[in-house]
Amino acid sequence: MPSDNPHIVNRKAHFNYAIEEKFECGLVLKGWEVKSVRAGRVQIGDSHVYEYGGELWLSNAHMNPTDEISTHERANPTRTRKVLMHRREIMRLIGRVERQGYSLIPLDLHFSRGRVKMTLALAKGKREFEKRADESKKQWERDRQRLMKTRTRG
Repeated sequence: MPSDNPHIVNRKAHFNYAIEEKFECGLVLKGWEVKSVRAGRVQIGDSHVYEYGGELWLSNAHMNPTDEISTHERANPTRTRKVLMHRREIMRLIGRVERQGYSLIPLDLHFSRGRVKMTLALAKGKREFEKRADESKKQWERDRQRLMKTRTRG
């Protein structure tokens, strides 16, 4: 059953990458792909954005076709999809990716005024010890909240 406001999130992104900047951009999708997003049948956990020919492309996003797909069109769930942004933004992002070692990672897919939008992050990959340090900070914060809660109860 489709939800009223589907919101597909890349949960791995904040764990594997240090997010620097976020951008909202559009995608070139076919009709069945929009239906898949609306039904929440999309996985963007392993996806990334790369540059080819001065344009940005979304790769490894898996969109499962819904049951209502038309018979005359062959669905390719993992095809590469074009990312829509202004030329200046694209050139600035490409420059930072090539010169400064950043990655372009999709954070989520959502609807904005009836159109599918993607939140794109300019990010740097975390090393293993950084991931462990972040995890221990989160665990300590949870423990601290739990301790504070039990102390206030008496």
